[in-house]
Amino acid sequence: MRYFTCLLIAALLPALQGCFPIVAVGLSAGALMGADRRTTGTYLEDTAIEGKASRQIFGQYKDTVHASITSFNRHVLVTGEAPSVEAKAGIEQIVASVPKVKSVSNELVIAGNSRLGSRTNDSLVTSNVKLRFIDNKDFQPDHVKVVTENGTVFLMGLVYRKEAEAAADIASTTKGVQRVVTIFEYLD
Repeated sequence: MRYFTCLLIAALLPALQGCFPIVAVGLSAGALMGADRRTTGTYLEDTAIEGKASRQIFGQYKDTVHASITSFNRHVLVTGEAPSVEAKAGIEQIVASVPKVKSVSNELVIAGNSRLGSRTNDSLVTSNVKLRFIDNKDFQPDHVKVVTENGTVFLMGLVYRKEAEAAADIASTTKGVQRVVTIFEYLD
């Protein structure tokens, strides 16, 4: 099947002359979805959920909150900071009301917005966890989504229990990780 797809793309490329950016984006998105256990439709729904929820939260709260939305298989993780318990609950309601959302894990903390340095450190921690995933033999790194907020690593994905245990072990022993929270959907 892959051979046929590659052959078809090669045959159509001359007809798409001048459309290279569109083709390149489409091919790279297709490659990402190819390694994903979600269906293409679910992958696209997750992207739409993240965008809709983020826009609605910003529309309601502007810069008074720092809420990061991550959707995986329509299970949504909300991380960041909210100024009050009421704002945290309001954000959860906004996310839960987005069409196609199955569940919400509201991990917002009641605090002022984090600083750029903290967010940069979280990005570094996420990168380090992902790099360590590459060397493992127990699961494909593309099957586990890694989100870091204030030193806490959240792991999401469609995985087998053995894969979940290996991912959590690797994450928990990565420099800079203070805590690991698993939000997996199990295949076994």
